[in-house]
Formats: sequence, structure tokens, C-alpha cells
Amino acid sequence: MKTLIRSLAVAGLAMALGAAALAQDAPERIIRFGHLNNADHPVSFGVKRFAELLAAKSGGKLKVQEYPASQLGNELQQQSALQGGIQQMSAPATTSLAGIVKEFGLVDFPFAVSTFAQADRLLDGPLGQTLLAKLPEKGLVALGYWDLGFRNVTNSRRPITKAEDLDGLKIRVIPNPVFLETFRTFKANPVPMPFAELYGALESKAVDGQENPYAVILSNKFYEVQKYLSATNHVYAANIVLVSKKFWDQLSPAEQKMMHEAADESRAYQRQVSRAAAQKSIGELQAKGIQFNEIAAPEMARMRQQVKPVVEKLAASYDPAMVKLYNDELARILK
Repeated sequence: MKTLIRSLAVAGLAMALGAAALAQDAPERIIRFGHLNNADHPVSFGVKRFAELLAAKSGGKLKVQEYPASQLGNELQQQSALQGGIQQMSAPATTSLAGIVKEFGLVDFPFAVSTFAQADRLLDGPLGQTLLAKLPEKGLVALGYWDLGFRNVTNSRRPITKAEDLDGLKIRVIPNPVFLETFRTFKANPVPMPFAELYGALESKAVDGQENPYAVILSNKFYEVQKYLSATNHVYAANIVLVSKKFWDQLSPAEQKMMHEAADESRAYQRQVSRAAAQKSIGELQAKGIQFNEIAAPEMARMRQQVKPVVEKLAASYDPAMVKLYNDELARILK
């Protein structure tokens, strides 16, 4: 125990000395960190923890200013701002990157993983890291993946207990081919729209429903305009911690190292908080009046079979080497 305490003390001293050295030499930098979620959402908690760690490591020189709730625009507007160097950081769903690196669509393939452990192994392993390596040429640097959670369907018309219950429902989806094709397979009418417009569309009945993780549904008060929540768990969703490459290239190697370390250290915390919040959210949503139902295992197996042609069709349009890596990694993690 004494050895451990001494080791921690040495590590703390090293961090303090590093921060002190940086404080003397480096300029003060303001990092505008935007995201779509509200300030009570686990993504926001991750941003706050990242900010605390980065401030401590840099002696207060690297200051994060959080802009939650789409204050800096929707997913694609913030992505463009990062690429242009106007905004320094964001944490969108990986889904939003499929427009610039098509193979990010692999992460959204329906019913691919069924547990958090499987999802973490897929994203933290060779597949996730290979995808990250494709971003710098697009003007973005990624520092890793945070948890958003398994996506589930809400709607104002009926509970979803089987695939046929989706028939004819207007469901808002992320503007992404995987989501559009998946819901068309179930004969739903998928409606792509920015997240910031979603509450109003549900309230006006322009769409019948939507699909998101539990914590997003609760944080955005969709229970006010939705009656049914069904545990479809059709896709595991992750957020990705992004930095503008234009900003990144201005940083010294020491500053870049601190950014990487703060992201790595905040990741486990954010995932833990997010997954605890997801479980808690189900009860809170029911208390707010939403009717919650799970889907029987045989029906889930049927839905998984029904979307296999979607996976095969989309996979055929991706880089074959990436598809092979994806399939190899799935085989590894599902053992």
C-alpha cells in the first residue's frame, strides 16, 4: 500500500510539474466544445469531466467552454465548423460521420451487438481505431468513443411488440442510409431530420415517433409528446470526441498529449455514468406516463433476420477491406 501511495504521489508530482512547465511556456487557449445534448445528459457530464482533467493537466492553460443543446448548430453544421477551424471540439454520434467516411456506417448496422462489453470491444479495437485514422484527411482528429447507448423506438400510436407494428409509422431517423433502409425493411416511413427539429415534429404530429437511447428520450422530454416506448435495442450508438484538425495542428506535442490523456481518462467515467443513467431513465420515463414494453426474444430474432439483406446490400458498397475487418472483429467479440 505504501508503495502504491508513493507511486501515486510521484505521478501527481509529475503531472503538476508538467502543468507548471506548460503554464510558463504555452499560450492560454479557449476550446469551444459543442454538442447536441442537454446539460443534464451523460455526454455533457463527459465534457465536464474532460474539461476538469484538461485544466488540471495544463495548469489552467487549456480551457474548455461547453455549448450544449445544439447551441452551435446541428450535427453537420458543427462538423463543418470543426473542419473550418471555427469550432474546436464536438461529440456527435458516429452516425453523423458517414457522410465523409462512408465506412462509419458499419458501426450502425442493426442488431450487430447486444451488450455494452461487445460494443466497447468493437469500438476500442482495430475496427474503431481504423475508422478514427481516416478522419484527419477530412479535417478532423478523434480522441475516442463515448457511450450514447442502445437506440429504442418511441411513438404516439401503439406499442411495438413485433416488426409488423412499425408498418406505416412515420419515424424520424438520423439522415443516414443504414437507418433509412432498416426502417423501410419494417415498412415504416422513415423521415430524416436534424435532431434540433425533432421535439416540434413530434408535438405537431408531423412524425409519429423517433428512435434514441433512453437517456436522450428522458433529457429531451419526449415523454410529453410520445405515449409508447419499446425496447427495440436495434442499434448501439456511440458518440465520438472530435477536435478540429486546424486547431489540433496549432497545439504543441505536450498539449496534444494532454488532450489525449484527458479524453482517455474521461471515457471510462462517461461510459459508466451513461449506462447507469440509461437504466434509471426507464423508470423515470414510466413515472412520467410513458408505456414501456420489452420485445420477446423470438420476435427480436425475427427482426434481426429481416434486416440481414440491408446489411448485405450496404456492406457491398463499402471498402471490402473494412467490411472484412468488421466481420472479423464481430466474430472475435461475439465468441
